[in-house]
Amino acid sequence: MKPTSLLFVMVWIGVAVSAQAQSTFQNLNFESANLSNPSGQFNEIPIANALPGWSGSIGGVPVTQVWANDYSLGQASIDIFGPTWNAINPGIIDGNYTVFLQSGGSPVTEGLLVNTSLWQSGTIPADAQSLQFKAWSFQSGGSLSVSFAGNSLSPVVLSSGESPSGQPYNVYGADITPYAGQTGQIDFTSIIQGLNWMELDDITFSTTAVPEPSTLALIVTGGMAFGARCWRKHGKVTPL
Repeated sequence: MKPTSLLFVMVWIGVAVSAQAQSTFQNLNFESANLSNPSGQFNEIPIANALPGWSGSIGGVPVTQVWANDYSLGQASIDIFGPTWNAINPGIIDGNYTVFLQSGGSPVTEGLLVNTSLWQSGTIPADAQSLQFKAWSFQSGGSLSVSFAGNSLSPVVLSSGESPSGQPYNVYGADITPYAGQTGQIDFTSIIQGLNWMELDDITFSTTAVPEPSTLALIVTGGMAFGARCWRKHGKVTPL
């Protein structure tokens, strides 16, 4: 092989490896959903159509269908709300679609309470410093476990907001710097605590670091002081 040909092959391999290393997570805001042609009692949609790029499980058992624009009052399920959904608590947090993870009664074993998980594999951007997402829980004691490559993350509340339809949510952030540039599985699990309803939306990898706890305390204190001034001036303040 001529030297120039060998150089070309080496460059081509290098480009291919680089392109593979840059692969990232997809559909982190769930806006790639296709909810057409639902079937069954709860408007079941194949998970590959409803949540492209994602996999899910209930009680450790992989699911093939998710519920579209419907949810359970006790049974564990993975649901997705779309443009025709106009309720709140649960409601759409942002955009056209929001995912709803319900831990609760097992759909196959009566009397057994189980967790519900959603996950996918990908590569975290090399410059990422935090994982951020929006979430809402029906119960104040509801618990959402977040992990990457089997390593538990510790999300903290960064801020609160409300969608145009009135759905409240918190913005959470977790330090992801130890795993920047790495490939692995990111997992969101609704932990069973009686019933646990957890909505999830707008997952992003940010180049902004999560503030230290002391900084967060200052932010909260500043927000409370600002709210107090608004209350004195206007007679009320919108809750966070």
